Amino acid sequence: MALIVDFFLQGVQMMLVVAIAPAVLGLTRKVKARLLRRIGPPVLQPYRDLWKLMHKEAVLAHNASWIYRTAPYLIFAATWVAAALVPSYAAGLLFSWSADLIAIVALLGTARFALALAGMDVGTAFGGIGSSREMMIASLAEPAMLLIVFTVALVAGTTQLSAVATLFSTGSAGLRVSLGLGLFAFLLVAIAENARIPIDNPATHLELTMVHEAMVLEYSGRHLAMIEAASAVKLVLYFSLIACLFAPLGIAGPGAAASDYALGIAAYLGKLFVLALLLPIAETGVAKMRVFRYPLFVGSAFAAAALAVFLLFVSKGF
Repeated sequence: MALIVDFFLQGVQMMLVVAIAPAVLGLTRKVKARLLRRIGPPVLQPYRDLWKLMHKEAVLAHNASWIYRTAPYLIFAATWVAAALVPSYAAGLLFSWSADLIAIVALLGTARFALALAGMDVGTAFGGIGSSREMMIASLAEPAMLLIVFTVALVAGTTQLSAVATLFSTGSAGLRVSLGLGLFAFLLVAIAENARIPIDNPATHLELTMVHEAMVLEYSGRHLAMIEAASAVKLVLYFSLIACLFAPLGIAGPGAAASDYALGIAAYLGKLFVLALLLPIAETGVAKMRVFRYPLFVGSAFAAAALAVFLLFVSKGF
């Protein structure tokens, strides 16, 4: 019976992140539209868009290989697994032993690699431009993300997310400047990885500025639906990492009661709601960057993460 309960709790987390992802994306679009004095689409519009795309015919280029056809499913699967491993409402679930920060980075890198290959597979100019820009961003974002992982690992003594969330929720780690720098660097990395302003504008298709949209410009039907769903799940993944690493309040511990799990779900949804409100507010306050300034933006995240690791080593030396 206990094993059935463990499978159920793990299944709730797996289904929660993928079910709530379109609503989080719709909320960010709605808030941004209202800030720009527009009505904007309904919050549930992403669900309708995915439903329509799933029932449309997938149009493929004549020279598309198996990579182009299988990449959307690989991207969605890798992103979904990574999001499902991050403790959302409870720590110590059935698959929590595999919820490692380095494994999360590896899964995200796999999805990015598949997307870049798919963008170049057909041979269009836009796909090649988007893939090259994506790799340029990733070349700085991934080292910064690894330094953030090292910062958390040095403070918590582990990279296992459930253990980190349990430690930080008790407040035993205390307030640290290094964690503040890690949070700042993580926010910059999250903006770059999710193709948000000032790196990219997901609401436009301008040839000279788009990154993510350039790689998926040739997709349609169910393939485009899988990529759009993966993008929404990826946004929820980064929101979940922020909530788990830097605001783990409300997360239920191992073997908690049903009321604790319900409180954890409510706290998790509340965190997603707050982050979904703050993201469009931050986006409307800045302008889109030029492509050649991307390394400066992502490099700032790398510098902040490196400084966080340096401060930890210096503080441990005294």
